[in-house]
Amino acid sequence: MSTSIASGLGGAPTAHPGIASWVEDVAALTAPDEVVWCDGSAAEWDRLTTQLVERGTFVRLERKPNSFWCVSDPEDVARVEDRTFICSQFQADAGPTNNWMDPVDMKTVMTEHYRGAMSGRTMYVIAFCMGPLDAAEPKFGVQITDSAYVAVSMQIMTRSGSAVWDKLTAGTEFVKCLHSVGSPLYPGQTDTPWPCDHTKYISHFPDERTIWSYGSGYGGNALLGKKCYSLRIASKMGKDEGWLAEHMLILKLTSPQQKVHYIAAAFPSSCGKTNLAMLEPTLDGWTAETIGDDIAWMRFGEDGRLYAVNPEAGFFGVAPGTGVHTNPHAMATIERGNSIFTNVALTDDGDIWWEGMTDTPPAHLTDWKRRDWTPASGEPAAHPNSRYCTPIAQCPTVAPEWNDPAGVPISAIFFGGRRPTTIPLVTESRSWQHGVFLASTLSSETTAAAAGQVGVVRRDPMAMLPFLGYHVGDYFQHWLDIGTRTDAELLPKIFYVNWFRRGDTDEFLWPGFGENSRVLEWALRRIEGTAEAEETPIGFVPTPGALDLTGLKFDHTKIAAALKVDSTEWVAETRLIDEWYARIGGNTLPDVLRQELGALKLRLAELEPGDIPHRKGAHATSGEKESRWSRPQF
Repeated sequence: MSTSIASGLGGAPTAHPGIASWVEDVAALTAPDEVVWCDGSAAEWDRLTTQLVERGTFVRLERKPNSFWCVSDPEDVARVEDRTFICSQFQADAGPTNNWMDPVDMKTVMTEHYRGAMSGRTMYVIAFCMGPLDAAEPKFGVQITDSAYVAVSMQIMTRSGSAVWDKLTAGTEFVKCLHSVGSPLYPGQTDTPWPCDHTKYISHFPDERTIWSYGSGYGGNALLGKKCYSLRIASKMGKDEGWLAEHMLILKLTSPQQKVHYIAAAFPSSCGKTNLAMLEPTLDGWTAETIGDDIAWMRFGEDGRLYAVNPEAGFFGVAPGTGVHTNPHAMATIERGNSIFTNVALTDDGDIWWEGMTDTPPAHLTDWKRRDWTPASGEPAAHPNSRYCTPIAQCPTVAPEWNDPAGVPISAIFFGGRRPTTIPLVTESRSWQHGVFLASTLSSETTAAAAGQVGVVRRDPMAMLPFLGYHVGDYFQHWLDIGTRTDAELLPKIFYVNWFRRGDTDEFLWPGFGENSRVLEWALRRIEGTAEAEETPIGFVPTPGALDLTGLKFDHTKIAAALKVDSTEWVAETRLIDEWYARIGGNTLPDVLRQELGALKLRLAELEPGDIPHRKGAHATSGEKESRWSRPQF
């Protein structure tokens, strides 16, 4: 273990005393050979990527400019949720959906793992900003890491480097992000292309605005500005400061009449989130532009509306399934280069490939385990969680205002999961409060790929279950409180969508992808008061003919089935919601959500099994007040 003072330690590009002293303390603990204060420059990118190529971590791609292929250790391929902790002072503050450990105990354990962990390696110190640097209240972070892979990836994913260091003056608040792959390199020891440790901890200290990560070099475990900061820590910031940090895309939609709306949407994994973020509308005259594909921070503007910003500067997208047919804009983005590809396959001519990129796979590849691969190999060439890391700015559909520090005003929020039954194609909530109820029950069902457990409903409220930095019940209350801080008509309308409903023969009842623009168009007309809807016990769904299906070559009887509200299925659904709410607990689940569930049960009880109601107010537009079922009064 190195006992000398690391070179470069005294070259801090900031006079912030808290940063200098913290870096000194970490260096004394972890014992790196060298400290590099990252400036975020092109020269730094070139130097570090060249070093990574020389070490065997990166392979320079011949077919994509300034881009690289790499593969991780087979044990280090995804988020490690069972090793992810919320270390709040009281266990009750973490809630039933998080792993908890006492902050003192966790720091005691992790300090011993960090001791000497960077021996023989370089410590990189990265200053970054989540969101535009010229925001009124920019959110800063400083990450310490011993991974050059992390250092170059953070150049893509965040605003980082010298411009941020200039902003970090004495007294400026920042989130401390400490990361080590946990693989010290001793004299004479041969390094590996992807160093990591079998032991892993991803620990969050929300009260201190601190993140400690150890043992993993992959994705959100190591790029601490992503899920760790932008959701787990930021969700607690938002609760304390009166805003929302959400797992949402942000999309700009422009009608043929040049009317602009901005929407946000939250989906669990494998539910089409990235594809919707880069939507190519099939409706004539409509355009869609990307503002963000993963994270939305929403605050109230002076006009009382919720404004969203994307705190990230890059896409860190799942590669398999992405192709010119499913997401042509993502493919065009990575084609421009300046990207890092992790755990995809390498072609013989120096390009990348993954399942779903083309209809026919290449005859030969190097797979994500660095082995020869052919179509007869019998397993995927790319890991299912393989990723592309690429700048948002080079997306051909990026909206000009994606970098606007003021954000964009949100007209509608969409929540959706993968459900083959029960959940209609689209439902408009009855109110903000009812929308929070629907979002709190958001779920997806497992498929045949889940080791025999088919059709199991898994709750993922607001698509935030793995990313909450505090108690889920308090999170629901925060959403309800947000709805009281402005006039009801200024709040975004909330919709619940399901692109994945299936028919009796297991066929999809909706074509999805670009056709989802038809659902968004109906929702925007509902906001404007020009689209018809049928009132059902669960909310408002499109009436027959309300969706614009012009030019859609798809069985319209299937679409009618996709919109069906079956009371029998929904009675069963309420029992599952009861179980989910019981897991949260009576003391912290907001009473109004339990009352919303009770009101839903009463509305369902009025119907015959399987009945689809056609009642007074069934064709009401969103501006009309009459309702067959009175709203619960709280």
